Amino acid sequence: MQVLWHVFGLIALVLGVVGIVTPQLPTVLFLLLAALGFARSSDRLHGWLPGHPVLGPPIADWQGGEAIRRRAKWLASGSMLAVLMLSAVFGLRPLLLAIQAAALCSVALFIWTRPEA
Repeated sequence: MQVLWHVFGLIALVLGVVGIVTPQLPTVLFLLLAALGFARSSDRLHGWLPGHPVLGPPIADWQGGEAIRRRAKWLASGSMLAVLMLSAVFGLRPLLLAIQAAALCSVALFIWTRPEA
């Protein structure tokens, strides 16, 4: 079972890192899932992840009160807007564009209603 938790943590970590540059993937969620996987499988990785200079602060912010830094909010919002605009430029069908816009607006609303770290 420990191996499964370790693999789960590694997959979540990879998705979290990809989420840093991809607006459709929730970075902090995957980093928190990676921390959970590592907590149940590897003391070394569980200690490394929260202490990482780039990946650790969002985990600490979230665990300290579900907070998101203002810079992260702006970056997330800007990247979501860019994705929506690209979808429109590439001719996504109106119904799909509306669904995407609704989903991205929901995510933006969630992000902006979280306290700031």
